[in-house]
Amino acid sequence: MALEWVVLGYAAAAEAVMVLMLTLPGLDGIRRGLVAVTRNLLKPFLSVVPFCLFLLLDIYWKYETRPSCEGDSCSPTEHLRHQKSIMKSQRNALLIASALVFYWLLYSVTHLVVKIEQLNQRIERLKNKE
Repeated sequence: MALEWVVLGYAAAAEAVMVLMLTLPGLDGIRRGLVAVTRNLLKPFLSVVPFCLFLLLDIYWKYETRPSCEGDSCSPTEHLRHQKSIMKSQRNALLIASALVFYWLLYSVTHLVVKIEQLNQRIERLKNKE
């Protein structure tokens, strides 16, 4: 079950790198190509959303079916395993949240960059008319 978390981690990292590249100043030379690549990758990256929902349901199911380990009902080893499982679930939930936030940021930033380019082209056309 660890493979899906690796895939989600790589997807979140790729989204973060693209957001960073789109927002860094001074990259005007490659920004047009980067915007084109990002716009083409937005639809495939949309599959991250249902994937995250599936993984969130997986975390919830594991949480609901996890045996409780409170008080003196379990050994120290079982208690440690229980705590480790809780920490993994929290880490995975954080990864899900970051992947969804980075996708939303990537979509928003790409949309804004495209809108800025269109407005700049419109300004140039108006200047050339005068």
